[in-house]
Amino acid sequence: MSEKKKIVIAEDDSSLQLLLKFRFEEEGYDVFTASDGERALELIDSKLPDLIISDIMMPIYNGLEVVNKIRSRNNNTPIIMLSNAGQEEMVLKAFHIGADDFLSKPFIINELLIRAKRILK
Repeated sequence: MSEKKKIVIAEDDSSLQLLLKFRFEEEGYDVFTASDGERALELIDSKLPDLIISDIMMPIYNGLEVVNKIRSRNNNTPIIMLSNAGQEEMVLKAFHIGADDFLSKPFIINELLIRAKRILK
């Protein structure tokens, strides 16, 4: 039996974080959650996830800082960014510094699941 894929989800909206954790665990993934960028980086270093899903606007380190720090460590783990409408400039910056995909909020959870599965293939 193959090992479960690990996902770190960095999202400061606690209800969305719980919903994402539930849905990804339901699909068979090991999920680790963080409410801020600092905790996200700690989890990424300790859990070595197969995928990172990060909100752009978070306390301590925002999503762009998280992507920057991950990529500066030569870590090529795929990253899906989540952003609120009106953050197009931030999204472009995220792609420029190494994000792999993004979804605007509000988004359809099943679409995020499909994108995650595609990246994890």
